[in-house]
Formats: sequence, C-alpha cells, structure tokens
Amino acid sequence: MSARPTSRPGGRSARVQQSVHQAVRDLEAEVGRDALTVPLIAARAGVTPSTVYRRWGDLRELLSDVAVERLRPDAPPADHGDLRADLAAWAVQFAEEMSSAAGRTYVRDALLGDPGQGNALLCSDYAAEQLKAIGVRAAGRGEAVPDVETLLDAVVAPLIYRILFRPSDLSSAYTDRLVAAALGASRSLGAGKS
Repeated sequence: MSARPTSRPGGRSARVQQSVHQAVRDLEAEVGRDALTVPLIAARAGVTPSTVYRRWGDLRELLSDVAVERLRPDAPPADHGDLRADLAAWAVQFAEEMSSAAGRTYVRDALLGDPGQGNALLCSDYAAEQLKAIGVRAAGRGEAVPDVETLLDAVVAPLIYRILFRPSDLSSAYTDRLVAAALGASRSLGAGKS
C-alpha cells in the first residue's frame, strides 16, 4: 500500500500533495511522460526529492496516486428520469472517459503503482458510489434496483476488461447490452425469491 499519510484538509501535507500532483500534470504535458523523474517533479513542486520518496516511495507510486485522484468523479451521475436511462448514460460516459488515452493510462497507473491494492479499491469505490447514487435516486422513484455488487459485476467489470484488453467495441450499443443484462438478471433473481 502507498505510504500516504493522513492529512488535515488545508495542512502542509495537503499542500505538498497538491503541488506535487500539479507538477506531475504540468511536466507530463511539457516534457512527456517518459522524461518524468522524481527530482524533476520535486524541483517543479518546490519540495525535496526526499519528500517525494518519503511520501510516495517511488515514481510509479506517485503516478498511481495522481491517477487515482484524476479518476475520482467530479460530479454525481446525471438524472435522466429512470434507472435504465441513468445507468445507460453513466455506462456510456464511464466507457468514454476510461477508454480515452488518458483514461487508460490513469487506470494502468492506478494499478501498477499499487502493491497493496489500496488504489484499486479506491477506484472501485468511486464506481460503486456513482452506482449507489443512481440506485438511491431510482429507489426514491419506486423502481426496483439491483444491488451495487451486481452492477459492478455486470456493467463495470466487463467495461474495464474491454478498456484494458479489447477496446475495439465500446459503443453505446455494447454498454446498453450490459445495462439490459444487469437489469434483466436482477429481475430474474428477484422473481426467484420468495
């Protein structure tokens, strides 16, 4: 697991993280990913390389931390009026964002620099929180809602597999099939319960 200390909002630790993350993003745009080094990033961020090594361990873990922050959703999922429409729109947006060149790089970085799997869990939690928000909203409208784990398994898992290994078919037709299967599977499971 990354050696990330807990930090007070607005404290020195938060300022260091923010300046180092910004340095990574700026330098990646300016000099390219292959030219990134801890000393270069530290100099741009105004910290010592030992500060970066102490907090992140190495460049791979730093890039993983930056990726996890970049993968965090910046808004709740859009409300399209019903569960199927909300899930379909979310799945299309998720597929588009994660299958972009930047998205694939962030997903790989998040996983590669994560020996303890903490970053993978955070990324999974981001998707779960979005799906939970969709479900809570749909339940409030009186709709039957599959549990979050079912949606993760039926929609998110196949999307991540395709994004990482077979990105050729990530159309809205594909995501619609995933959503339909997830909703159909949850209905058939619910029908078998008594």
